[in-house]
Amino acid sequence: MPDQTALPDSRPTRSPLEAVLFDFHGTLAQVEDPVEWVVAAAQECGVALDRGRATVLADRLVTAGRAGGPLPHRVPPHLAEAFAERDLYEHAHRAAYTGLAATVAAGVDGFEEALYERLLRPEGWVLYADTAGTLIALKEAGVPVAVVSNVGFDIRPLFDAWGFAGLVDAYVLSYEVGRTKPDPAIFLRACGALGVEPERALMVGDTPADAGAVRAGLAALVLPAADPGKSNGLAAVLDLTTP
Repeated sequence: MPDQTALPDSRPTRSPLEAVLFDFHGTLAQVEDPVEWVVAAAQECGVALDRGRATVLADRLVTAGRAGGPLPHRVPPHLAEAFAERDLYEHAHRAAYTGLAATVAAGVDGFEEALYERLLRPEGWVLYADTAGTLIALKEAGVPVAVVSNVGFDIRPLFDAWGFAGLVDAYVLSYEVGRTKPDPAIFLRACGALGVEPERALMVGDTPADAGAVRAGLAALVLPAADPGKSNGLAAVLDLTTP
């Protein structure tokens, strides 16, 4: 058996982590329950839906393609371009998701727009249980934070409404920078905004696109799926970045 003490130490080393980049959807917050989404949007159109009808509509709308939901099985040809560009342009994002909603016959005037508008409001989202505490702890520890999201609308008003405005140092949103994860450029842009070298930053997300940050030199933490409002393991970030 070879003498292990004689072998060179080739273990990889990393610099201490000094900054955190967070994905938004699926990491810090989740869209509201589909049935509640449908009921609330219908109410804004002056229509009261019973639970049974709302459940059927919600199932059909999620299958058709909901922002924040699973990818649609099929995108109609007339929406293909908008859907492909949904995270690069505000108009494409709105056109894609209102268009997909319109493929479901709801019989409610203005329903597609009302569904989309829920996405732009804080009540249309549910924070994970660890989100506020983790962001506050990082702020108190002096660890800079950026939110890096593939998204076609401005999420800053949501953070403002939740009282998080002072807890996030930079937002790098795909529709503003013209890059989407896992393109290394979007992660490098976020590191530049925080003034930190990529090797000293941690990307936290819930998808392989977030894990793509390793190609830009960052460390990555991919969280497990969790129900809206529950703990998703986000607090593990503190063990990796704070004393």
